Amino acid sequence: MSTYEIAGGVKVARPTMAGHFRDYLARIRGGDLGALPAVLGLVVLTLIFGAARPNSFFSAGNLANLFNQAAGLTMIAMGLIFVLLLGEIDLSAGYAAGVCGAAMAILLTDRGYAEPVALLGALLTGVVIGLALGFLVAKVGIPSFVVTLAAFLAFQGVLLNLLGEGKNLSIPDGFIKSLNKDSLPVSWSWGLAIASVAVFAIFQFLRYRGRADRGLLTEPIGVTLLRVAGIAALILTATAILTRERAINPAVASLKGVPIAALVIGGFLVLWTLVLGRTSYGRHVYAVGGNPEAARRAGIPVDRIRISVFVIGSFMAAIGGIMLVSRAGSVDPNTGGSSTLLYSVGAAVIGGTSLFGGKGKVIHAVIGGAVIAVIDNGMFLMDFSSGTRYIFTGVILLIAAGVDALARRRAAAGNR
Repeated sequence: MSTYEIAGGVKVARPTMAGHFRDYLARIRGGDLGALPAVLGLVVLTLIFGAARPNSFFSAGNLANLFNQAAGLTMIAMGLIFVLLLGEIDLSAGYAAGVCGAAMAILLTDRGYAEPVALLGALLTGVVIGLALGFLVAKVGIPSFVVTLAAFLAFQGVLLNLLGEGKNLSIPDGFIKSLNKDSLPVSWSWGLAIASVAVFAIFQFLRYRGRADRGLLTEPIGVTLLRVAGIAALILTATAILTRERAINPAVASLKGVPIAALVIGGFLVLWTLVLGRTSYGRHVYAVGGNPEAARRAGIPVDRIRISVFVIGSFMAAIGGIMLVSRAGSVDPNTGGSSTLLYSVGAAVIGGTSLFGGKGKVIHAVIGGAVIAVIDNGMFLMDFSSGTRYIFTGVILLIAAGVDALARRRAAAGNR
């Protein structure tokens, strides 16, 4: 350990790199795994599929496809993070996404409204759904499993009625269709990448400086530098790959640049990370998820927090529905159905969010969504059947839930 002097002449112990690493290993042994298993799994799966299909899996076209493939379920999973943090569940998120997507498509085509109005209609539909679910759970006292299971069944019927028992409603070319299909220009892609790295570095160093100035324990500056360097390498490498030409016939139409879907994912990741990590609302969510009765006695409006997480969950389901419709170019009775909900819940849990409440971050939805997209994409490239892909994804989800349960048991044993 070394020391450094802060304002007022008080010296505070500051861990070295080796000490910080030992502390991190101790937290892991104590059950605080976070997203580590998911990150390791993502790396291993990437290496396996990359070795099996090096020419196709690591291509610029496939990397862009991974972003587009994961966008819808990742948006839904981000909303589910808030619900899971309270130890609740939302089984209706998939079909809620479908209903919101259908509302947008109907406003856009049958009603002839402009795209901004159609988008607003989809988002408002999500908010209304969230308010209804949250009210029934928080105020009426019906368990979230029952409420959202009923909504899951009801929304299937609503979607069928909106689309006329099997109708496929295509959306016209425009901004909505470009959200999960088109890419940014190459110059914008590099500008966005450099700006993202710069903003991340500034936030990291401001956080380090702020803790040091307040006399709080800080991690070694080397750890901060390594984190910034790692994120910079990841973003810049991905940008270098995505800005390569990936069109089959570039003479007819060029296709290169970072997918717009990546910008949408990154934007909401930053937004909700700041909400959970930097606001009193975020602290209240964790408090209610950790111990609702203690939170109530501390003056936190528990019912309002419970309603709000369902509103955020359904709002993000609406965003997910928009991304699903954008990728497909249409909406049908299966939009948001099939495996969408299971993959979305799986993304949150695989990424490291606990099903028992009180533990989770928005980045977990992104990491888990990447794991599921890599599994589905890699096994498709290796010509595995749909049944095999479902089985493999289910095993991964079971392992993730088992790791969470074991980690919580170890942490509880360590606190005795």
